[in-house]
Amino acid sequence: MRNVTDAIRLRGAALVLGASSGFGAAASRALARAGLDVLGVHLDRKVTLPNVERLGEEIRGLGRQAHFFNVNAADADKRVEVVTAIERILGPGGRVSVLLHSLAFGTLKPLVADPMTDAATAAQLDMTLDVMAHTLVYWTQEIVARGLMGEGGRIFAMTSAGSTRVLPHYGPVSAAKAALESHVRQLAVELAPRGITVNAIRAGVTETPALAKIPGHEALVEQARQRNPSGRMTTPQDVARAIVVLAHPEAYWITGNVIGVDGGEDIVG
Repeated sequence: MRNVTDAIRLRGAALVLGASSGFGAAASRALARAGLDVLGVHLDRKVTLPNVERLGEEIRGLGRQAHFFNVNAADADKRVEVVTAIERILGPGGRVSVLLHSLAFGTLKPLVADPMTDAATAAQLDMTLDVMAHTLVYWTQEIVARGLMGEGGRIFAMTSAGSTRVLPHYGPVSAAKAALESHVRQLAVELAPRGITVNAIRAGVTETPALAKIPGHEALVEQARQRNPSGRMTTPQDVARAIVVLAHPEAYWITGNVIGVDGGEDIVG
């Protein structure tokens, strides 16, 4: 059966932060199918680089350009280098139509532990907030200031139900997700006069490499399977298709929201 998203045609390029796996990889494929070139930022060691290479081949096989940058997205100097390279790639008048923030790297430790040396440290809390929340602001500042995104631009940030719920060891990431959603609201208001929308995407529990790192994730998966009224878990492809739909020009009036893409999972107690 042909998906509705197959009929959507977008123009320009997508800048995907965290492009090599999970939501970032799925969105990269979906946005490429919709007509966007892909500019992917990822941080991979040699053992996982083949995944990025395969993704690039898939995107080019769809007739789109694919450029990947294996750097730390939270490094200010690297950010400037990447955006400068993107300017050269896109050329005069080139635009980033979609920015997707899908960075999943943070500390999974309790805030209080016995012994206390096992608790999250100040450095770990700061790092988690910086990578998973503040980088949305910094990358947005960079591309908007350089004129790479203007009217019709779409910015998405991946959040989770953990922004408002308590999970074991999830405290630092929960704080980062709450801050990320706050940044989304503020950016939505500040960028509205420029015709740029900003929304957070709250996916249901999805089996991704990031989920596998959460202690006790097996229980989260089983609970999601039992609770989701749609009868299955969320997949990265579900989320990617929603992002394509929200990137459509007719979705211009949707901004500043936390949008659930979870088959109804979050509303079931």
